[in-house]
Amino acid sequence: MVTAVPRLPTSRRHTGHTGPTRRTAHPRRSRAIAVRHLGPNWYAPVMGTAIVATAGAGLPFGSPGPRTVCTAFWALSLVLLVGLLVARATHWIQHGDRARAHLMDPAMAPFYGCLSMALLAVGGGALVVGRDWIGTPAAVALDAVLYTAGTLTGLTVAVAVPYLMITRHRLDASQAGPVWLLPLVAPMVSAALGPLLVPHLPPGAPRATLLLACFAMFGLSLLATLVMLPMIFARLLTGGPLPLALTPALFLVLGPLGQSTTAVANFGVAAPGVVPAPYDRGFAVLAVFYGVPVMGFALFWLTLAGAMVVRAHRRGMRFTMTWWAFTFPVGTSVTGAEGLARHTGLLVYDALTVALYALLLAAWTVAAAHTTRGLLSGRLLAAPRPVPVGPVPTTGRTT
Repeated sequence: MVTAVPRLPTSRRHTGHTGPTRRTAHPRRSRAIAVRHLGPNWYAPVMGTAIVATAGAGLPFGSPGPRTVCTAFWALSLVLLVGLLVARATHWIQHGDRARAHLMDPAMAPFYGCLSMALLAVGGGALVVGRDWIGTPAAVALDAVLYTAGTLTGLTVAVAVPYLMITRHRLDASQAGPVWLLPLVAPMVSAALGPLLVPHLPPGAPRATLLLACFAMFGLSLLATLVMLPMIFARLLTGGPLPLALTPALFLVLGPLGQSTTAVANFGVAAPGVVPAPYDRGFAVLAVFYGVPVMGFALFWLTLAGAMVVRAHRRGMRFTMTWWAFTFPVGTSVTGAEGLARHTGLLVYDALTVALYALLLAAWTVAAAHTTRGLLSGRLLAAPRPVPVGPVPTTGRTT
């Protein structure tokens, strides 16, 4: 969005005075200004950090060293989540106008799905690796709280954001992009991580209810994605490449693909003894019959999106927060491949898991380094740069 700089009245225009023209900002005011521009997209680093932990825990080797590193990643994601929740709460209290503007902005509103996925990712990581440091009872309690909050938030966002897109946002087919998937993927994350809590519920109806609720959210997210994905693909084929800064968002398509493969794999593990035969066996069959072709399409999309990113990089793509799209979606592909390796016993999926995890680590390292540098410089939380009033130079960039 372009913001014009208003012209000053004649009496206030520069008249040759060379002294200071602005006061030094008070530190407390500077912090408030920084928080003002903190959007919901900042939950992406939490998701990307948590998935490094949970995906690494399922790699085909079980030495204590890597697991300890994974637990450290989970602890970092928990710290990031707590800090960001406080910052975002401050944002809503002190800058409610800006927060409401984010909801009315079709480019920013879909990122509210990241709040749900951040809560769910950290909660699931507590059961996968966090229990090594905080104990199983505390991990179960923490996951129960975060899973409940994340699921309720995700279901709300999955309805509210499309509602706003239909009734308030002014959109057309040329604006379709992978970011539109974010509110729809959140219930799939709940579907994939809910089975981890099933063994900790009382036997009988509570376990079956949670598992089937996860299956329902799997269907909700999958069908909504199948409606949206053709629009995104058609936009690329007919409208050409995305702007350079948005090109990394192509990796977001991997999210529903990898997460749904992970979900059906977890259903197959949790179903025995929870749902009656033959449905328990049906979940195990679904893990392979669904997971194998979807993982094939995920690898196709990974290759296509990677080629587009290489193209954008050669044309001058610079770091933005969209680079975090390289992390969580790739991480879901890792957990999906791990589930296929578990259900098929094929070494090829173990090899795929290791290769994708190496890509995930590289992506996280690059995104984290650039984010840290941008925070220290203040660039990432600065206000959007105003554009002077007047004719735009013909040589100026428009992206």
